[in-house]
Amino acid sequence: MATSDDRATVITGMGAVSAYGIGAAPLWEALRAGRSSIAPLRHPRAAELRVEVAAQVPADFNPGAHIAERTLTMLDRSAQFALVAAAEAIAQSGLDFTLGDLSQRTGVILGTGIGGETTHDEQSHRIYGEGATRVHPLTIVRLMPNAAASQISIAHGLRGPAFVVASACASSNHALAQAAQLIRSGLADVVVTGGTEACLTYGALRAWEAMRVLSDDTCRPFSANRRGLVLAEGAAVFVLESRAHARARGARILGRLAGIGMSSDAGDIVAPDVVGASAAMTQALRDAELSPKDVDYINAHGTGTVANDLAETRAIRRSFGAHADGLAVSSTKSMHGHALGAAGALELVAVLGALADGVLPPTLNLDVPDPECDLDYVANAPRQRAIRVALSNSFAFGGLNAVLALTRD
Repeated sequence: MATSDDRATVITGMGAVSAYGIGAAPLWEALRAGRSSIAPLRHPRAAELRVEVAAQVPADFNPGAHIAERTLTMLDRSAQFALVAAAEAIAQSGLDFTLGDLSQRTGVILGTGIGGETTHDEQSHRIYGEGATRVHPLTIVRLMPNAAASQISIAHGLRGPAFVVASACASSNHALAQAAQLIRSGLADVVVTGGTEACLTYGALRAWEAMRVLSDDTCRPFSANRRGLVLAEGAAVFVLESRAHARARGARILGRLAGIGMSSDAGDIVAPDVVGASAAMTQALRDAELSPKDVDYINAHGTGTVANDLAETRAIRRSFGAHADGLAVSSTKSMHGHALGAAGALELVAVLGALADGVLPPTLNLDVPDPECDLDYVANAPRQRAIRVALSNSFAFGGLNAVLALTRD
């Protein structure tokens, strides 16, 4: 009979597509060096928009170099990112899904906030802007939110549970939490999981403009002169396994997903709630059988909006008490932007890198101390510090909170 230790969830592979290019390594190397990817927005209609900056996948991204043409015709940009990131993660894990019943015991759970937004935007323009009476015949298979998870399962022959979680900016962390639950329950030995987003379309940018939460130059989390978030795109995908499965095949373990915490504010649709965010952090620690004093580092949600950063600071103090003053906290969104449903996945690459290398990625652009944001935010430069336990926070519109507790195995 499997013990709880056997069903512990470990990470054996990771891959990414981000504003730093293809690969988890380029993403982490840039973050540990404190290098921002935020730049002037590239968009054919940029002159019509008030959005001035974004963190975009490089213009030379060529999905055709990684994905067969027949498959490529069925993919929205968000699914392209996911497939490329998943291939890297699976290759690093060294898994062979043709062995035994492994394909039946492997699931796919991805997070996305919007799904096939590029396809939706393009085909809506054809109908409403150009007066077309027909759209592309593959529109549905491109824009459906589950497309990326389905395409990964098809590409690798994975026959276990496959689905998508959509909970705005908490989508990736919710997907990773569900993946851990599948493994703990014994319903899967392996889950390919993470998040993807391609949200920088004309329609989506107009919608974000209307909310008036975007910065006009860069992202300044926790700084008194912060003016809003900076949108981003990309994907990060991980291979999760039971510890017993990973050890049996001699896999290299990148880290352990030790605890998960999830809560709902049940309050305002956009305003963050201190109690809800704190509850998710406390629950993640309890699930991991850790105390607040065990935590060394928090990768904050840290969007750079006035309300979010203040609420998160207060939530950390609520959960950690006096130990909050000994924590290192940083927002890597100051470098890679806010990729909405993919945000937590991109940030998990940073957390795993920090655990492995003993380097804390900084919060860039922390220009002016905010007396109400009074934690150690690893301001402006990376820091050498060995860490054993880290949290990764994701707090979403709708009052949806998902926190992951990570340790070295």
